[in-house]
Amino acid sequence: MLLNLIRELTDAFGPSGFEEDVVRVIHRYSDPFNFNVDAMNNVYLSLKSNNGKKPVLMLDAHTDEVGFIVQSIHANGLISIATLGGWVMSNIPAHTVNIKTQSGKLIRGIVASKPPHFMSDAEKNAPLQIENLMIDVGCITRDEVIKSLGIQVGDPIAPEVSFEFNEATGVLFGKAFDNRLGTAAVIETMRQLSKIEDLPYDVIGALASQEEVGTRGAMVTSQIVKPDIAIVFEGSPADDLYFDSHTAQCALKNGTQIRHMDASYVSHRRLIDSAKAIANAEGITFQSAVRRKGGTNAGRIHMQNKAVPVLVLGIPSRYVHTHYNYAAIEDFHATVNLAKAVAMNLDLDSLKLKL
Repeated sequence: MLLNLIRELTDAFGPSGFEEDVVRVIHRYSDPFNFNVDAMNNVYLSLKSNNGKKPVLMLDAHTDEVGFIVQSIHANGLISIATLGGWVMSNIPAHTVNIKTQSGKLIRGIVASKPPHFMSDAEKNAPLQIENLMIDVGCITRDEVIKSLGIQVGDPIAPEVSFEFNEATGVLFGKAFDNRLGTAAVIETMRQLSKIEDLPYDVIGALASQEEVGTRGAMVTSQIVKPDIAIVFEGSPADDLYFDSHTAQCALKNGTQIRHMDASYVSHRRLIDSAKAIANAEGITFQSAVRRKGGTNAGRIHMQNKAVPVLVLGIPSRYVHTHYNYAAIEDFHATVNLAKAVAMNLDLDSLKLKL
């Protein structure tokens, strides 16, 4: 069941602002929970055992992926695009994408890449700009794109990649691990918590839209849920290929990443210390990270209500914000196991500052 959940989530079409197919997948796996969705595609899952008398633990992940949107359609049939989320320009050309039409049909296209035969030396060395990248859907005129394929300005675009799991290595392959792996981790954590009696918290899963374009969904979910404490799940960018073992802080098969800081937030020290103590007591592998750049929904959540202690747990994922990702299933399990252990064992009063 878990691999099917991950497969369906990662294969689902869902760039920022167009997460409807992801919401439908979540709904299919929501039987153990109460399910609600708002006008922004934010999903709220709550345990049926919640009674409204306990502190609220919010389990957050975002459902959107980086993608594109049709900006204009040229006379020769090529399509100009704008980005949804952060891309490195050199990672975009010569890959296939899906354009979703108003009718819901997916149209395959290729991000056009000029062959070297037709490029000057200046063109070969010039930095790429999104204004110069086009999608080719195999048409020769603008009318053909619009009338035959039904593509319009404003249609969303996502990478075309199919999920695979390598049993020999325990490694997942697919797209949108940032952050469909986090979304799957929220659902799996809640599924396991739903079987436990007398939890110290009311647990609400808040699966937010539009994180990649400014953590917009979490601004709404955190105001609705009003958590007393939160755990943010992320498909965090793996760095084990770029640094040595002493410097890397998000390595595959090295456990869940506990994030102490990034550009969006500074962690709650007592919560971090408690989570690490719980992980050590439960034998759960983790790695600590301090990030100079980047951010998560924690940046929004921790400033809501009367301030919220937030724990960020990352599943190391190689090549995020590109078409293709790798991640290890054991890191996924470590993330879920720590979140579950925190939900079962953390004393909220222990996080208060002692004067």
